[in-house]
Amino acid sequence: MQLSEQDIVSAIKQGDERIFESIFRKYYQSLCNYANSILKEMDESEEIVQHLFLSIWEKRSDLEISISLKSYLYRAVHNHCLNRIKHLKIREDYQQYATNFYDSSYESVSQTVIKNELEIKIEEAIRKLPEQCRLIFRMSRFDELKYHEIAEQLGLSPKTVENQIGKALKLLRVELAEYLPLIIICGTTFHVVQ
Repeated sequence: MQLSEQDIVSAIKQGDERIFESIFRKYYQSLCNYANSILKEMDESEEIVQHLFLSIWEKRSDLEISISLKSYLYRAVHNHCLNRIKHLKIREDYQQYATNFYDSSYESVSQTVIKNELEIKIEEAIRKLPEQCRLIFRMSRFDELKYHEIAEQLGLSPKTVENQIGKALKLLRVELAEYLPLIIICGTTFHVVQ
């Protein structure tokens, strides 16, 4: 019996592993190839596609697809690839800036140690956030996605994303309270205390 796309999405929302696995098998390789055509890096492409399917499964109860399933999957992979490219470009630009900046100036060893410790503390605090809250916070702060972009990718409402960011910032302020003066002085790139 051939299921309609609506039936397939409904089955996935209800936790039908067999249907989900059949969709995974049907689209996995072609989505990896598509991602690779954008990123030119197969390992990275496979990771993006795997993350997409994992995200769909974890958030299946909230899954809303208004276009064809195939179009939805390809668009999601496309968006993830573009975000990855953007993230890598930002990191590359920052590394270039940092190299040029530190070559033309100096920073004491103690400042470097303090900054490194601070970055470790911030990362530890982020890891303590609840899973969805952490994912949304990282997408907002590190991937620099707007609330509506995060909402679209995760199948959530923009208001839910906004609430999760607020929750993350509140929890991080508590977790990093003793480090806030150092965060302000060092001017870390994490923008945790906004």
